[in-house]
Amino acid sequence: MKLGIIGLPGSGKATILEALTHYAADTGYKGDDRLQTVRVPEQRVEILSDMYKPRKTVFAQVEYFLPGRATQSAESGKTQNPLTRVRDCDALIHVVKNFSIYGGEAPTAADDWQSLDQELILADMIVVEKRLERIEQEKKRNRKIEQQELELLEECYQHLENERPLRQYPHLATAPLLKGFALLSAKPVLILFNNDDGDDSVPAITELADSENCMAVQGKLEQELAQMSAEEAAEFMLEFNISASVTDRVIKKSYRLLGLISFFTVGEDEVRAWTIHSGTQAVNAAAAIHTDIQRGFIRAEVAAYTDLIAAGSYAEARKQGVVRLEGKTYEVNDGDIINFRFNV
Repeated sequence: MKLGIIGLPGSGKATILEALTHYAADTGYKGDDRLQTVRVPEQRVEILSDMYKPRKTVFAQVEYFLPGRATQSAESGKTQNPLTRVRDCDALIHVVKNFSIYGGEAPTAADDWQSLDQELILADMIVVEKRLERIEQEKKRNRKIEQQELELLEECYQHLENERPLRQYPHLATAPLLKGFALLSAKPVLILFNNDDGDDSVPAITELADSENCMAVQGKLEQELAQMSAEEAAEFMLEFNISASVTDRVIKKSYRLLGLISFFTVGEDEVRAWTIHSGTQAVNAAAAIHTDIQRGFIRAEVAAYTDLIAAGSYAEARKQGVVRLEGKTYEVNDGDIINFRFNV
């Protein structure tokens, strides 16, 4: 999972990145693109690892990408918008300034959010418009066109022209024919309000109430927390009534936003977490490990995490009848422990 961090200048994007990743960049590199990988906190993996004592334990990972300042293309001489560099991200974290600066103006969170959201919409309009123009040229040359693609693009353009982000229209945001355009306003977005210290509430903005995913963080406080030792951090969190780190909270929210779950493979060699979409069938979950397993799929031997832990061992879980065989169409559940039987 790759998450792009966006926001207006001064919103605290770098602060949030450092709070999420526990990594502070050297001052001289803060204008560059920054990509950091974070291990997904997963207590179930730790417990399974204690049970199996494998040679290797592998956690799922999340990549956070913060585009640097606008750059000028050496070929065209045109300035490249940093937003174009988050097109390959699975989702976006939109950081909105909601903190005060001594002697400065009060934060305008609603206006700031709408301002950047309109940039996403405008960027998509340009992409869609160019593609529609090319389709029109192909029609004039009597070339065969994909009618469904044309209809989808025309619907996209209509919503964008009405200043509506495409993520509000799931049939467009997830349309396979539009996937290659990597439309920005179609991506899932977590709106993250960067609040003053001591303020953990999401501002009341009517336009966001029902249609958007939001959360609030105390960015500067969380950045300081990320640089502390585990003992200091625990005391700090207790003092400021922080139940979990911003990394934990954002990852959990991101998983829900993207509809992701985890299943596990276990053994003496390796205990590992795998990330898939909710509703994935067993045969397709096998592909997360290797396409050969998917191709030669026979059965999936499945045990629920809670059943295995209650049994105390895989052998005992088998005796208790909580280990079962499932076919290709079985929908994997969060926490399933799976051993794939296959023959290639």
